[in-house]
Amino acid sequence: MDYSQFFNAALNRLHDERRYRVFADLERIAGRFPHATWHSPKGSRNVVIWCSNDYLGMGQHPKVVGAMVETATRVGTGAGGTRNIAGTHHPLVALEAELADLHGKQASLLFTSGYVSNQTGISTLAKLIPNCLILSDALNHNSMIEGVRQAGCERQIFRHNDVAHLEELLIAAGPDRPKLIICESLYSMDGDVAPLGKICDLAEKYGAMTYVDEVHAVGMYGPRGGGIAERDGVMHRIDIVEGTLAKAFGCLGGYIAGKAEVIDAVRSYAPGFIFTTALPPAICSAATAAIRHLKTSSWERERHQDRAARTKAILTAAGLPVMSSDTHIVPLFVGDPEKCKRASDLLLEDHGIYIQPINYPTVAKGTERLRITPSPYHDDGLIDALAEALLQVWDRLGLPLHQKPLAAE
Repeated sequence: MDYSQFFNAALNRLHDERRYRVFADLERIAGRFPHATWHSPKGSRNVVIWCSNDYLGMGQHPKVVGAMVETATRVGTGAGGTRNIAGTHHPLVALEAELADLHGKQASLLFTSGYVSNQTGISTLAKLIPNCLILSDALNHNSMIEGVRQAGCERQIFRHNDVAHLEELLIAAGPDRPKLIICESLYSMDGDVAPLGKICDLAEKYGAMTYVDEVHAVGMYGPRGGGIAERDGVMHRIDIVEGTLAKAFGCLGGYIAGKAEVIDAVRSYAPGFIFTTALPPAICSAATAAIRHLKTSSWERERHQDRAARTKAILTAAGLPVMSSDTHIVPLFVGDPEKCKRASDLLLEDHGIYIQPINYPTVAKGTERLRITPSPYHDDGLIDALAEALLQVWDRLGLPLHQKPLAAE
């Protein structure tokens, strides 16, 4: 039997649906972010990255790089094992304490990625609650959806950010049934924010636990970078906060934080935690340095918001279809998968600007877009050059201009 036929058929389906993904071979340059080297088929070229999740450029910060190098030099590279088998090293323990403090919680638990922390965290929590009903926002990330699926318990989906619909589901569930509400604080494709205060009100009124994914907000919002929950003054009302070290903190890894007994239960039961090697010491030290810096430094957050606002203003003034967003995410509506991919290719090949196309299944069909993420290091010249390049690409592809700012789907 020719097994290759199955895989070729699967790949051909992606090509036919215009969903086949092509990765750019990029080499970031510490000290020059957002500039990078693109190793193209025609050779190396300098490009400007406009879609990085290293939102604050902390991946190149001297304190972060220095902590990583010093720790690797002092203790070596790998963790040496799972947490249970020699992998609970001191930099990791210090990082978990730092994260618990960041969110004002009793304890935190590290995972190898934000995806894993959601996938295994949600499924483990729900399995430990008898007859648990999960209430999940319709636009939750795939990692959360997988966590819900693996939990194996009943789930209900409430319309995105619709607290009235959520309340209907809570009432229907009854006062005695255990309930877990899961949502994101900031949805990264549209850039909109969850009404966390109202969700907490409902959770308290109807006896539900709350689980909030803050991966696109930690480091960037709140006086110390605790996220939207800290900014909105509701951190103490949320049972479990989930976050990442791979975005604003410029490193790698994911985590959850909450009450000591909740975190200890997940630590003791979660397969995705128990059976995988711990994060390396150098990564943990680097993340700790980033968190400590952003707890006391507001420059990065303030500059970041300024750059995002200017990017939105310049692109909107140029007549480009900027989707409405109150956060640092700047989505640019395209609405066609082929043209979205072609726009990305033209920006890279002709203008040295890298913005990855966002197509289905990441977003709904017909809402394809370019997702732009300005950083503190995108200066006025880079923003102006982006606008000019986008106008040229829009003209070449026959995409519409002069639309009013679009509401996020």
